[in-house]
Amino acid sequence: MKIIGLTGGIACGKSTVSKVLKDCGARIVDADAIAHELSQPNQPIFHAYVELFGPEIVTPEGTLDRAEIARRVFSDTALRDKMNARVHPIIRAVVEDCLDAAHMAGIPAVVLDVPLLFEAGWDALTTDTWVVSLPPSEQLARLLARDHTMDEAEARARIDAQMPLAEKCMRADVVIDNSGTRDETKKCVEKLWKTCIAHT
Repeated sequence: MKIIGLTGGIACGKSTVSKVLKDCGARIVDADAIAHELSQPNQPIFHAYVELFGPEIVTPEGTLDRAEIARRVFSDTALRDKMNARVHPIIRAVVEDCLDAAHMAGIPAVVLDVPLLFEAGWDALTTDTWVVSLPPSEQLARLLARDHTMDEAEARARIDAQMPLAEKCMRADVVIDNSGTRDETKKCVEKLWKTCIAHT
């Protein structure tokens, strides 16, 4: 079974590419979606966050205050590393179960959608790595346009918290330039997927 690791810089359009692949018939294993599910009340990541940040990280409604968590970890590298060390193994265990299930079901190719694919070392789970890329100025502009709650300094901190996009592109088997139109990106991804399936 071919496992494509899909990643990219924040706001580069990875979710758009993942959706195109899903529409092509790809089986998507979405690490962010798994993390979100495991962050619900009484789930493993919820408890890990409360242990790390304290009960004040829980809102009056009983859910995690994600904005406050982001504010803390993107201003404190050591804290972010500590959080990742606790959370990543929890997510990875579920990801590996999903990959095993796909293999047992005879799925020819799976897309492993992970923002921190290289940073977390999860590229070791893949047979190919695809990176969605944008020029730095456009990446910053799209992030600011997407999230109106952060200023430019906060946006740059989010970008700088990840491995440099140029390094991700150097490590990737395939780089998808998402600086064109949505239709251009869609056609590029559809062609890549057909090629991938043809060689599976």
